[in-house]
Amino acid sequence: MQGLVFNIQRFSIHDGPGIRTTVFLKGCSLRCFWCHNPEGIRPRPEIQFFPERCIGCGECLAACLRGAHVLEGERRVFHRERCQGCGRCAETCYAEALVLTGKRMTVGEVVAEVLRDRPFYETSGGGVTLSGGDPLLQRAFSHALLAACRAEGIHTAIETAANCRWEDLQALLPVTDLVMIDIKHLDPARHRAATGVSNERILANARRLAQSGRPVVYRIPVVPTVNDAPQDVAAIADFVRSLGLGTDGRPRSLELLPFHRLAASKYQSLGLGYRASQLEALSTERM
Repeated sequence: MQGLVFNIQRFSIHDGPGIRTTVFLKGCSLRCFWCHNPEGIRPRPEIQFFPERCIGCGECLAACLRGAHVLEGERRVFHRERCQGCGRCAETCYAEALVLTGKRMTVGEVVAEVLRDRPFYETSGGGVTLSGGDPLLQRAFSHALLAACRAEGIHTAIETAANCRWEDLQALLPVTDLVMIDIKHLDPARHRAATGVSNERILANARRLAQSGRPVVYRIPVVPTVNDAPQDVAAIADFVRSLGLGTDGRPRSLELLPFHRLAASKYQSLGLGYRASQLEALSTERM
Protein backbone atom coordinates (compact mmCIF):
# COMPACT_ATOMS: atom_id res chain seq x y z
CA MET A 1 0.00 0.00 0.00
CA GLN A 2 1.24 3.48 -0.89
CA GLY A 3 0.42 6.95 0.37
CA LEU A 4 1.24 10.44 -0.86
CA VAL A 5 3.71 12.03 1.57
CA PHE A 6 5.09 15.56 1.26
CA ASN A 7 7.38 15.66 4.29
CA ILE A 8 8.73 13.54 7.13
CA GLN A 9 9.90 15.83 9.90
CA ARG A 10 12.10 14.37 12.61
CA PHE A 11 12.61 15.73 16.13
CA SER A 12 9.20 17.42 16.23
CA ILE A 13 8.22 18.75 19.67
CA HIS A 14 4.91 20.50 18.86
CA ASP A 15 2.92 17.61 17.38
CA GLY A 16 2.14 15.62 20.50
CA PRO A 17 4.02 14.49 23.61
CA GLY A 18 7.77 13.97 23.63
CA ILE A 19 10.09 13.94 20.63
CA ARG A 20 8.17 12.82 17.55
CA THR A 21 8.46 12.11 13.87
CA THR A 22 5.68 13.88 11.98
CA VAL A 23 4.55 12.39 8.68
CA PHE A 24 2.78 14.95 6.50
CA LEU A 25 0.24 13.53 4.04
CA LYS A 26 -1.12 15.45 1.06
CA GLY A 27 -4.76 16.38 0.69
CA CYS A 28 -7.10 18.54 2.77
CA SER A 29 -10.85 19.20 2.58
CA LEU A 30 -10.52 22.71 4.05
CA ARG A 31 -9.21 25.82 2.34
CA CYS A 32 -8.06 27.92 5.29
CA PHE A 33 -6.69 31.09 3.70
CA TRP A 34 -3.79 31.28 6.18
CA CYS A 35 -2.75 27.60 5.95
CA HIS A 36 0.84 27.10 7.11
CA ASN A 37 1.27 24.01 4.90
CA PRO A 38 -0.21 24.97 1.51
CA GLU A 39 1.87 22.26 -0.17
CA GLY A 40 -0.35 19.75 1.64
CA ILE A 41 -3.69 21.03 0.33
CA ARG A 42 -3.90 19.47 -3.14
CA PRO A 43 -4.16 15.65 -3.14
CA ARG A 44 -1.59 15.14 -5.90
CA PRO A 45 2.13 15.62 -6.55
CA GLU A 46 3.00 19.14 -7.70
CA ILE A 47 6.00 21.27 -8.53
CA GLN A 48 7.17 24.16 -6.39
CA PHE A 49 9.04 26.77 -8.43
CA PHE A 50 11.51 29.14 -6.74
CA PRO A 51 12.62 31.50 -9.56
CA GLU A 52 15.24 33.23 -7.41
CA ARG A 53 17.21 29.96 -7.35
CA CYS A 54 17.11 29.40 -11.11
CA ILE A 55 20.55 29.55 -12.79
CA GLY A 56 19.19 29.36 -16.34
CA CYS A 57 20.80 26.06 -17.31
CA GLY A 58 17.75 25.01 -19.38
CA GLU A 59 17.80 21.35 -18.29
CA CYS A 60 14.15 21.50 -17.21
CA LEU A 61 13.05 22.63 -20.69
CA ALA A 62 14.49 19.48 -22.20
CA ALA A 63 13.21 17.20 -19.44
CA CYS A 64 9.56 18.29 -19.47
CA LEU A 65 7.37 16.25 -21.80
CA ARG A 66 4.41 18.64 -21.47
CA GLY A 67 6.09 21.88 -22.46
CA ALA A 68 5.44 23.39 -19.04
CA HIS A 69 8.88 25.03 -18.95
CA VAL A 70 9.59 27.42 -21.82
CA LEU A 71 11.58 30.47 -22.77
CA GLU A 72 9.49 33.43 -23.90
CA GLY A 73 12.09 35.79 -25.28
CA GLU A 74 14.70 35.92 -22.54
CA ARG A 75 12.15 35.17 -19.83
CA ARG A 76 11.92 31.67 -18.38
CA VAL A 77 8.24 30.79 -17.78
CA PHE A 78 6.56 27.91 -15.93
CA HIS A 79 3.12 27.08 -17.34
CA ARG A 80 1.69 25.35 -14.30
CA GLU A 81 -1.55 24.44 -16.07
CA ARG A 82 0.43 22.07 -18.33
CA CYS A 83 2.27 20.37 -15.48
CA GLN A 84 1.33 16.78 -14.57
CA GLY A 85 3.55 16.61 -11.50
CA CYS A 86 5.78 13.85 -12.88
CA GLY A 87 8.90 15.39 -11.30
CA ARG A 88 11.22 14.92 -14.30
CA CYS A 89 12.15 18.59 -14.26
CA ALA A 90 12.90 18.56 -10.52
CA GLU A 91 15.22 15.58 -10.99
CA THR A 92 17.38 17.62 -13.38
CA CYS A 93 17.36 20.83 -11.31
CA TYR A 94 20.40 20.63 -9.04
CA ALA A 95 19.89 24.31 -8.09
CA GLU A 96 16.56 23.22 -6.49
CA ALA A 97 14.61 25.95 -8.22
CA LEU A 98 12.13 23.18 -9.03
CA VAL A 99 11.06 20.87 -6.20
CA LEU A 100 8.56 18.03 -6.37
CA THR A 101 6.27 18.03 -3.34
CA GLY A 102 4.39 14.80 -2.86
CA LYS A 103 6.08 11.42 -3.06
CA ARG A 104 4.48 7.98 -3.25
CA MET A 105 5.79 5.89 -0.35
CA THR A 106 4.92 2.46 0.96
CA VAL A 107 3.99 1.82 4.57
CA GLY A 108 7.28 -0.03 5.00
CA GLU A 109 9.32 2.91 3.68
CA VAL A 110 7.68 5.35 6.08
CA VAL A 111 7.97 3.00 9.06
CA ALA A 112 11.68 2.57 8.32
CA GLU A 113 12.10 6.35 8.60
CA VAL A 114 10.08 6.47 11.81
CA LEU A 115 12.07 3.68 13.47
CA ARG A 116 15.34 5.55 13.00
CA ASP A 117 14.47 7.61 16.08
CA ARG A 118 13.10 4.90 18.34
CA PRO A 119 15.61 5.72 21.14
CA PHE A 120 14.29 9.30 21.28
CA TYR A 121 10.69 8.11 21.56
CA GLU A 122 11.59 5.75 24.38
CA THR A 123 13.45 8.37 26.42
CA SER A 124 11.00 11.25 25.84
CA GLY A 125 7.63 9.51 25.64
CA GLY A 126 7.33 10.49 21.98
CA GLY A 127 6.25 8.67 18.85
CA VAL A 128 4.83 9.23 15.38
CA THR A 129 2.22 11.80 14.36
CA LEU A 130 0.30 11.82 11.09
CA SER A 131 -0.46 15.35 9.92
CA GLY A 132 -1.00 17.12 6.63
CA GLY A 133 -3.04 18.16 4.88
CA ASP A 134 -5.28 15.78 6.74
CA PRO A 135 -4.50 12.08 7.23
CA LEU A 136 -8.23 11.30 7.05
CA LEU A 137 -8.14 11.91 3.29
CA GLN A 138 -5.82 8.90 2.99
CA ARG A 139 -7.70 6.76 5.48
CA ALA A 140 -6.58 3.30 4.34
CA PHE A 141 -2.91 4.27 4.16
CA SER A 142 -3.11 6.12 7.49
CA HIS A 143 -4.68 3.09 9.18
CA ALA A 144 -2.04 0.73 7.79
CA LEU A 145 0.77 3.07 8.80
CA LEU A 146 -0.55 3.64 12.32
CA ALA A 147 -1.10 -0.09 12.79
CA ALA A 148 2.46 -0.85 11.66
CA CYS A 149 3.89 1.73 14.08
CA ARG A 150 1.71 0.37 16.87
CA ALA A 151 3.05 -3.13 16.15
CA GLU A 152 6.55 -1.72 16.72
CA GLY A 153 5.51 -0.32 20.09
CA ILE A 154 5.50 3.30 18.85
CA HIS A 155 3.02 5.81 20.33
CA THR A 156 0.71 7.07 17.58
CA ALA A 157 -1.13 10.37 17.08
CA ILE A 158 -3.07 12.12 14.33
CA GLU A 159 -3.68 15.80 13.63
CA THR A 160 -6.99 16.38 11.85
CA ALA A 161 -9.60 18.99 11.01
CA ALA A 162 -12.20 16.21 11.43
CA ASN A 163 -14.18 17.42 8.43
CA CYS A 164 -15.06 13.88 7.46
CA ARG A 165 -17.58 11.12 7.99
CA TRP A 166 -17.53 9.88 11.58
CA GLU A 167 -17.00 6.35 10.25
CA ASP A 168 -13.69 7.42 8.68
CA LEU A 169 -12.40 8.94 11.90
CA GLN A 170 -13.74 6.10 14.00
CA ALA A 171 -11.86 3.58 11.84
CA LEU A 172 -8.51 5.08 12.88
CA LEU A 173 -9.20 5.19 16.62
CA PRO A 174 -8.22 1.57 17.41
CA VAL A 175 -4.68 2.26 16.14
CA THR A 176 -4.40 5.85 17.43
CA ASP A 177 -3.22 6.73 20.94
CA LEU A 178 -3.93 10.47 20.70
CA VAL A 179 -6.15 12.65 18.51
CA MET A 180 -5.45 16.36 18.00
CA ILE A 181 -8.37 18.23 16.45
CA ASP A 182 -8.51 21.86 15.34
CA ILE A 183 -11.57 23.97 16.11
CA LYS A 184 -11.36 27.26 14.27
CA HIS A 185 -14.71 28.90 15.00
CA LEU A 186 -18.09 28.08 16.53
CA ASP A 187 -20.08 30.27 14.15
CA PRO A 188 -20.89 28.19 11.00
CA ALA A 189 -21.01 31.20 8.65
CA ARG A 190 -17.73 32.67 9.85
CA HIS A 191 -16.15 29.23 9.77
CA ARG A 192 -17.23 28.79 6.14
CA ALA A 193 -15.94 32.25 5.20
CA ALA A 194 -12.50 31.42 6.63
CA THR A 195 -12.13 27.77 5.62
CA GLY A 196 -14.58 27.15 2.76
CA VAL A 197 -16.69 24.68 4.75
CA SER A 198 -19.21 24.75 7.58
CA ASN A 199 -18.18 23.56 11.04
CA GLU A 200 -21.23 21.38 11.72
CA ARG A 201 -19.60 18.04 10.89
CA ILE A 202 -16.40 19.06 12.69
CA LEU A 203 -18.22 19.90 15.92
CA ALA A 204 -20.31 16.73 15.71
CA ASN A 205 -17.13 14.68 15.37
CA ALA A 206 -15.53 16.58 18.27
CA ARG A 207 -18.46 15.58 20.47
CA ARG A 208 -18.21 11.96 19.41
CA LEU A 209 -14.47 11.95 19.98
CA ALA A 210 -15.07 13.10 23.54
CA GLN A 211 -17.11 9.94 24.11
CA SER A 212 -14.70 7.61 22.30
CA GLY A 213 -12.42 6.84 25.21
CA ARG A 214 -9.38 8.09 23.30
CA PRO A 215 -7.29 11.00 24.65
CA VAL A 216 -8.07 14.14 22.65
CA VAL A 217 -6.33 17.52 22.48
CA TYR A 218 -8.45 20.38 21.15
CA ARG A 219 -6.58 23.21 19.46
CA ILE A 220 -7.35 26.70 18.21
CA PRO A 221 -5.22 28.20 15.42
CA VAL A 222 -5.53 31.82 16.55
CA VAL A 223 -5.74 33.92 13.37
CA PRO A 224 -6.14 37.72 13.26
CA THR A 225 -9.55 38.83 11.87
CA VAL A 226 -10.82 35.24 12.09
CA ASN A 227 -10.99 34.21 15.74
CA ASP A 228 -8.59 36.38 17.76
CA ALA A 229 -11.31 38.24 19.68
CA PRO A 230 -11.49 37.11 23.33
CA GLN A 231 -15.13 36.14 22.90
CA ASP A 232 -14.25 33.85 19.97
CA VAL A 233 -11.64 31.97 21.98
CA ALA A 234 -13.92 31.88 25.03
CA ALA A 235 -16.76 30.38 22.99
CA ILE A 236 -14.54 27.51 21.83
CA ALA A 237 -13.25 27.03 25.38
CA ASP A 238 -16.86 26.82 26.61
CA PHE A 239 -17.61 24.23 23.94
CA VAL A 240 -14.62 22.10 24.97
CA ARG A 241 -15.59 22.44 28.64
CA SER A 242 -19.10 21.25 27.81
CA LEU A 243 -17.63 17.95 26.58
CA GLY A 244 -16.85 16.93 30.17
CA LEU A 245 -13.66 15.67 31.70
CA GLY A 246 -10.98 13.88 29.72
CA THR A 247 -10.11 10.20 29.91
CA ASP A 248 -7.77 10.94 32.83
CA GLY A 249 -10.54 12.61 34.82
CA ARG A 250 -9.04 16.06 34.35
CA PRO A 251 -10.32 19.03 32.33
CA ARG A 252 -9.70 18.58 28.61
CA SER A 253 -6.60 20.06 27.00
CA LEU A 254 -7.09 23.14 24.83
CA GLU A 255 -4.07 24.60 23.04
CA LEU A 256 -3.70 27.93 21.24
CA LEU A 257 -1.58 27.90 18.07
CA PRO A 258 -0.29 31.32 16.94
CA PHE A 259 -0.60 32.44 13.32
CA HIS A 260 2.58 33.29 11.40
CA ARG A 261 3.47 34.30 7.83
CA LEU A 262 6.43 31.97 7.33
CA ALA A 263 4.56 30.09 4.60
CA ALA A 264 4.31 33.10 2.25
CA SER A 265 7.08 31.87 -0.06
CA LYS A 266 5.40 28.46 -0.32
CA TYR A 267 2.25 30.04 -1.75
CA GLN A 268 4.29 31.86 -4.38
CA SER A 269 6.17 28.68 -5.30
CA LEU A 270 2.85 26.85 -5.81
CA GLY A 271 1.25 29.61 -7.88
CA LEU A 272 -1.28 30.34 -5.14
CA GLY A 273 -2.49 33.70 -3.87
CA TYR A 274 -1.71 34.41 -0.21
CA ARG A 275 -4.70 36.17 1.34
CA ALA A 276 -3.04 36.34 4.75
CA SER A 277 -0.18 38.54 3.55
CA GLN A 278 -1.54 41.62 5.32
CA LEU A 279 -2.13 39.90 8.67
CA GLU A 280 0.27 40.52 11.54
CA ALA A 281 1.25 37.77 13.96
CA LEU A 282 -0.16 38.26 17.43
CA SER A 283 2.26 39.37 20.12
CA THR A 284 3.33 37.02 22.87
CA GLU A 285 1.41 39.18 25.33
CA ARG A 286 -1.72 38.97 23.21
CA MET A 287 -1.46 35.20 22.92
